[in-house]
Amino acid sequence: MRKLLVLIKQVPATENVKMDETTGTMIRTAMEAVINPLDLYAVEEAVRIKEQSEEDVQISVLSMGPPMAADAVKEAIAMGCDEGFLISGKEFAGSDTWATAYTLAKGITALGEFDIVLCGERATDGETGQVGPMVGTFLDFPILAYVSGIDRISGEEIVVRRAIEGGHEVVQASMPVLASVVKEINEPRLPTLAGKMRARQANVPVLGEEEIKAKGTKLGLGGSPTRVVKIFYPTITRTGEIVSTESASVEVCVKQFMNFLKSVEIL
Repeated sequence: MRKLLVLIKQVPATENVKMDETTGTMIRTAMEAVINPLDLYAVEEAVRIKEQSEEDVQISVLSMGPPMAADAVKEAIAMGCDEGFLISGKEFAGSDTWATAYTLAKGITALGEFDIVLCGERATDGETGQVGPMVGTFLDFPILAYVSGIDRISGEEIVVRRAIEGGHEVVQASMPVLASVVKEINEPRLPTLAGKMRARQANVPVLGEEEIKAKGTKLGLGGSPTRVVKIFYPTITRTGEIVSTESASVEVCVKQFMNFLKSVEIL
């Protein structure tokens, strides 16, 4: 049986992001959230691999986040994945990209062996693009980044196309591998009614520090080597002058405008 695993993340569905100014981390429990849009392409590609394969394929989904992130896992199941797991607990709160990648890698190891680990290029809330490749590094997997197409999966080998500046390149690697995909790879489907019903009944096991056999000193805010040292909100000030024909003639307004252009050396 071919075993695939898709990494997904739940991200804010609104631009009204709230930050904890003490820890420098995002407050995720008090906002509307959805599955990371770029992860949908990884989910879709896993489902397509299963549909097109002549051998049995099992798709697992893994996410890390607060309890409400189970909704994102169920959404992936509704799209066609077989099972889902959530890494959640206070010990994981405040993780930076390094601690997140370490935790996800330990979670993958705890779940068993996989041929292909798929993920989106990046998460829209952090925009770092670091976690996927770092997970592959922790697992000691070949890393295929910016994958725009999977050409062949045969035996223990995979052939993919990677988007690079000015075109594409074809890369062959031995499995297991980690592949981060770009939007060009496919068009994600909408969940069917049957898929939604199956997802609603699905059980999403929650994994903690003991279940994934992780070192507590490498988890969460305490295990994160990077820190947000300061949060500030930029202020927008406009000190422009309004010239209106309601209070002056057109000739006067034009003259003032021309004088302004000369003062800023445009004329």
